Amino acid sequence: MKKPKWVIEKEQARRASAAETVWLFGHHAVRDALMNPARDRLRLVVTRNAADKLQDAIVEGGLTPEIADPRRFPVPLDPGSVHQGAALEVRPLDWGSVAERCMAGPSGRAVVVALDRVTDPHNVGAILRSAEVFGARAVIAPARHSAPETGALAKTASGALERQPYLRVRNLAATLEQLREMGYVLLGLAGEAETDLAAGLAAHPGRPVALVLGAEGPGLREKTRETCDALVRVPAAGAFGSLNVSNAAAVSLYASRMAEG
Repeated sequence: MKKPKWVIEKEQARRASAAETVWLFGHHAVRDALMNPARDRLRLVVTRNAADKLQDAIVEGGLTPEIADPRRFPVPLDPGSVHQGAALEVRPLDWGSVAERCMAGPSGRAVVVALDRVTDPHNVGAILRSAEVFGARAVIAPARHSAPETGALAKTASGALERQPYLRVRNLAATLEQLREMGYVLLGLAGEAETDLAAGLAAHPGRPVALVLGAEGPGLREKTRETCDALVRVPAAGAFGSLNVSNAAAVSLYASRMAEG
């Protein structure tokens, strides 16, 4: 039987609304989002036990929680999500433009991370966490073919999603060109590169750096490679010589931080 028009329109509106919001879950992700004044928070669902543990953040967030039965947690999360009895519906953060977030300052070497089709939310979450720890200006990724802001990404980021700008852009190559115009040197990470990362950083003392990393397996796309100023590698002690993209980002960020001195 054909659905009435009002039913179809209601379903379409529900889908559109769902696409505009994100369910964050887990104590760390929910706590940090509640305490982030830049977050647009819509609905908080917690068990009684989670409410007790998050009491200070709930008070600061100013959102009245819905107390849920842990056996029937009424939130549309993927099966297997470790929500710890806490979930928060939010709108994605608006971090502003690349120019606003990545402009180099008068002190310290500015570093950004650019991700070329890294789609695994766990990898991106871990990269955001490392970027925040090592003081990166932003993590940049294409709007398509990259991990969107999700609960799984936020949980892996362990609060960094609320602090580290995650800028999703229409065209990564064009954004890299923009960074070059802003004074950045573009260093693409590639296992087969002849130059190691330390030498690549030393060749451009004091310059802001964009560390460009590709997806595991295919690596950087040809257009991205051509846009970079140089390809560099993380040196390996043995023949294995391969790092997970989030580990490669962490090592590269640390090396960039140490190269400042």
